[in-house]
Amino acid sequence: MENHEVDVLVIGSGAGGLTAAITAHEYGGDVLVVEKSGEYGGTSATSGGGIWIPCNHLMEKNGESDTRDAALTYLKGCIGDDVTEERMAAFVDNAPKMLKFMEDNSEVKYIATPYADYFPDKPGGKDGWRTLDPVPFNAGKLGKTFMKLRGPHPQTIFGGFTITIPEASRLITRAKGWQFIIMKQMILYRLDIPMRMKTKKHRRLTAGNALVGRCLKTMKNRGIKSWLNAGMKSLIETDGRVTGAIVEKDGVEVRVNAKRGVILAAGGFESNAEMREKYLPGPTDIAWSATPGTNMGDAHRAAEEVGANLTLMDGAWWGPSVRVPGSDRSMVMFAERALPGVYIINGKGERFLNEGASYDTVGKQMQAHPNDSWVVFDGRVRKRYAVGPLYPGSVFPDSKWPQSFHEIIYKADTLEELAEKTGINAKGLVETARKVGEYSKTGEDLDFKKGGNTYDRYYGDQSVKPNPCLGPLEKPPFYAFKAKPGDIGTKGGVDVDVNAQALTKKGKPIAGLYAIGNTSSSVMGHTYPGAGSTLGPAMTFGYVAAKHIMGAND
Repeated sequence: MENHEVDVLVIGSGAGGLTAAITAHEYGGDVLVVEKSGEYGGTSATSGGGIWIPCNHLMEKNGESDTRDAALTYLKGCIGDDVTEERMAAFVDNAPKMLKFMEDNSEVKYIATPYADYFPDKPGGKDGWRTLDPVPFNAGKLGKTFMKLRGPHPQTIFGGFTITIPEASRLITRAKGWQFIIMKQMILYRLDIPMRMKTKKHRRLTAGNALVGRCLKTMKNRGIKSWLNAGMKSLIETDGRVTGAIVEKDGVEVRVNAKRGVILAAGGFESNAEMREKYLPGPTDIAWSATPGTNMGDAHRAAEEVGANLTLMDGAWWGPSVRVPGSDRSMVMFAERALPGVYIINGKGERFLNEGASYDTVGKQMQAHPNDSWVVFDGRVRKRYAVGPLYPGSVFPDSKWPQSFHEIIYKADTLEELAEKTGINAKGLVETARKVGEYSKTGEDLDFKKGGNTYDRYYGDQSVKPNPCLGPLEKPPFYAFKAKPGDIGTKGGVDVDVNAQALTKKGKPIAGLYAIGNTSSSVMGHTYPGAGSTLGPAMTFGYVAAKHIMGAND
């Protein structure tokens, strides 16, 4: 068997793993990143790319401030006893340091946004600026590596071109200037003849592609080694210490010796049906996930084989999802649920949640109705907004629907007819329409408080008064499609300490082994405090792990 020796071996090429690699290299490490698929980026590349970083220095440019106490109070109020306060504090203390380090030592760049915490009314919550959005990046700077970057999720591509999260917000809510955004990006995309001759991919990388693209450019600048089509088969343990891994590279096993240690950053287990059935709340289905389909829990199993403890294994980053027949994955309804006139009901025709709450909260609540949750809306909504797989009817009329849409979306001239077609209780649906009609006039949702806080209203239509999240269900035709309690990845994994070092069932560190991102047990516990609560901690603890492994702690 071929032998390869490095200081640090990183398993996985998502944002957390690449941050770890860049950090370890900065502190003098000889680093190798291995990725089992043929593309870089993992689920990070298909994500929104946002990171939740309390006390970040970028909010100062917007006249905002934050405190350690406020951030910790908020996290403790959201997370409860799922995670130790010591570990929460490690995140709060190191997250702003990681951001500054990456800005100073890599191509990674972010901007602060007025995107509210998911529970802004909890003590310590903020109405914005903890969530950061990656600055777009020119793919031309990556050279041939661009073609090996995992593409964005199909739902984030509009006519070929890509947009940022703030731009998406304006498009979804039809805020002032939304048409200019579309026209500008469409023209730039189509006039980029050199790139169009090579690929349909957009040169302008945004969201998760911008983040991973910037990390890959930094890897290239630094000469950090990476292998594609190189999956970890097992960890190597010597005298109680993890000293490397067996990697299958292009079908050939290679022994990679890591003198300082191994950092597991290989994502979750959402694409492993057996592990889903074993750990996640049921019913559950791979088809409900919006992830690329590559995360099989390989690193979880390898870590467990060397004595690591797995915790929080029933957790995931939930979200209401819909899958169009023929698609390779589901899409999660991240934002449109908050729009006025979009409601989620059960088979009785009754609402059972606040549609404007975070997608994680909504996804969890839908687990009570896994097979009879319906998204319903009327002709006014259909014409004006994008909902699920549908672009606004004003630009994508029903007459242009592909056959796959007809297989999952129901349409009727009356609510009673819609109920008959779907099997929803007609009396309950009509009563729900009556209620939301009244709430739309008063501006107060007496049942579930939709539009009752800053986060809800972020994706509401500000031109709608008195509540940007409430609209009637009265104008025909009426529409409905089923939604599932889907996910954007699992969050249970290797139990770790404040240095991201793997722990045994007795709570003792395993020398030479670290875990971050969705391979580790999430520092956010079973909750989702704000947009970027996945990638923010992944990158932060990638930074922390790399410094610890290199002996470079502050």
